[in-house]
Amino acid sequence: MGGKKEEQQAEYGEAAQFDPTFNGPIHNRSCTDIICCVLFMLVVVGYMVVGILAWLYGDPRHVLYPRNSTGMFCGITPNQDKPNVFYFNILQCATATNIMAASLQGLQCPTNQICVKSCPQDFWVLNPLAYSPGAKMSDYFNQDLCLPSFDLSKTTLTATEIIDKQLCPYFYTPTTSVLGRCLPSFGMAATDGIPTNFSYPGMTHNQTVNTIKNATSDLVQGFNARDVGVRIFADFASTWQWIVLGMVIAMVVSLLFLLLLRFLAGILVWILILGVLAVGAFGIWYCYNEYMQLANSTLTYNSVGFTTNVNVYLQIRDTWLAFLIILSVVEGVLLLILIFLRTRILIAIALIQESSKAVGYMMSTLVYPLVTFVMLLVCVSYWGITALYLATSGGPIYNVVALNTSVGDCSGITGNQSCDPLLFNGTEYPACPSARCVFIKYNTEGLFQRNIFNLQIYNVIAFLWCVNFVLALGQCTLAGAFASYYWAFHKPSDIPMFPLISSFMRALRYHVGSLAFGALILTLIQLVRIILEYIDHKCRAAQNPCARFLMCCLKCCFWCLEKFIKFLNRNAYIMIAIYGKNFCVSAKNAFLLLMRNILRVVVLDKVTDMLMFFGKLLVVGGVGVLAFFFFTGKIQVPGSSFQASALNYYWMPIITVVAGAYLISNGFFSVYNMCVDTLFLCFLEDLERNDGSAEKPYYMSKNLMKILNKKNKQPKN
Repeated sequence: MGGKKEEQQAEYGEAAQFDPTFNGPIHNRSCTDIICCVLFMLVVVGYMVVGILAWLYGDPRHVLYPRNSTGMFCGITPNQDKPNVFYFNILQCATATNIMAASLQGLQCPTNQICVKSCPQDFWVLNPLAYSPGAKMSDYFNQDLCLPSFDLSKTTLTATEIIDKQLCPYFYTPTTSVLGRCLPSFGMAATDGIPTNFSYPGMTHNQTVNTIKNATSDLVQGFNARDVGVRIFADFASTWQWIVLGMVIAMVVSLLFLLLLRFLAGILVWILILGVLAVGAFGIWYCYNEYMQLANSTLTYNSVGFTTNVNVYLQIRDTWLAFLIILSVVEGVLLLILIFLRTRILIAIALIQESSKAVGYMMSTLVYPLVTFVMLLVCVSYWGITALYLATSGGPIYNVVALNTSVGDCSGITGNQSCDPLLFNGTEYPACPSARCVFIKYNTEGLFQRNIFNLQIYNVIAFLWCVNFVLALGQCTLAGAFASYYWAFHKPSDIPMFPLISSFMRALRYHVGSLAFGALILTLIQLVRIILEYIDHKCRAAQNPCARFLMCCLKCCFWCLEKFIKFLNRNAYIMIAIYGKNFCVSAKNAFLLLMRNILRVVVLDKVTDMLMFFGKLLVVGGVGVLAFFFFTGKIQVPGSSFQASALNYYWMPIITVVAGAYLISNGFFSVYNMCVDTLFLCFLEDLERNDGSAEKPYYMSKNLMKILNKKNKQPKN
């Protein structure tokens, strides 16, 4: 056994040697990976420059506010009292989906659009008397829904001329404002309430109704989005105190669970292990029982053949025999693992208990995820705002467009003639009364605009790098704090003052380059995965089975590679926090140390994962069940004015509480996971550096020394 251990150590590097000056994270250290630090700083400065340029050239109003036909925004000056855009002839937009797409991309729907105070709520069609000679147009048309430049009270045009020039709509339907766009609001099972005299010119009443229903069929349910949103907002307004209370309960339960692991870790682990074995034993008994009950069955696989009815196969005796053999093998393997790895399981339990002690002594570490969350929020917000400003860079381009080619001679309008919406009056095209100066797109001809796509790619790369750097900084900071705990010989008196702040400052002062190096490697892999997903999405319909298989293999390989790099980076950051070496040296030392103790690594990882899963299940499941019973009215709070029956959608606060509980528990348990990993690496270093003598005492807890049958010798007086 000793020879094999020496061979393993030779293969994966030499064991760490005793250093009499080492007593925890090294304070006398120097900057590491300076080249990568400079590169990261340059990328961040470039990212800021891109953001400034995007802010100078971009205009998010293009997306935030709807526009009328002339490209003017609705809801802001000079239309601040008119937040909605109204479509003259909504049927020309084909479907409501096209309306939304066109309006968000530049209002290219081939009909006039104007800004209005509110969307029409009823059906209306122009009275036939309006076509009579001498009819006063202001008595039949609505000035608020006509072009602002057209005055009904002063016009000499006839109704036919007004309609041909699209100066006013000659019909409209009930609409609802959706993101500032007046879209048809057919929430009814049928078009109940439509006047029987309402018809589109050239159509019967029934044909008109069917046309409207077909033109808006893609968004029939989505038209009431605003109403649904208002109801959801009302539910949140009446339950926000209880939602916050649910999240506070999740926080308290998470904290109590982590602190109680100090005393209950061993019990919980053994209960979970024995529970798995008990489930396996029950499965073996059940399969054996079913196998014996089918002793007289004559069914075989040959007689049944292939069928999609799975229940048929459960009537075959050999099916249960196969299940019985598989479960017996799995149960036997688990028992052998439990017998031969029981010592390592005990070590994992002791490390988990020690981690709970460390968290208890340094409660500030539980607050640090909030710092990481704020920094991630800044990164995400900056990325989103920059992307929005980049997407809206460039001035608007207006072209002359014929809205109704069936009236007059519009052959001279090709759609490429540019125009100024403030100066255009249609006199240049007298033969085409429906000629309008319409917004087409944003200018893409300038140097900045031609490189928008490249700048968006830069935005994504810099965003991923910054996010991975923030996560790396958090891991390195926590690792330094927990390492200070482990290497304190007399705990807690030897723990340095403010270990978390000290670790954070060391990481920022000396190791920005190393953290950026690890984050860059991870970013490159994530970029490859994004590219593969994009290619797969674009070519999915054209791919043959071989290409799809190859793409699936590539995606799987890079997914595994990303998981491995995250694991390697995590342990490299721990070594950086302790010894202050550069990224490559730290990653190599961490990897070799783990490979020299691979069985302990596997056991600790699985035991910790099992405990963390149980903890999250306890917190999220428990709080979720409590929220379900409360928001459905099954639990009443004495003296509370809350009424569950008043909620429109009781599942919304429940989902919010569950999501919040998961995020809170994940934040707490991520700190705990980092603590376990850090103490584990320190424990392995402790075993290699020290031997328990008076000159080289162990720093591990007495419980760990007892499990390993080791002890520190007392110094001679």
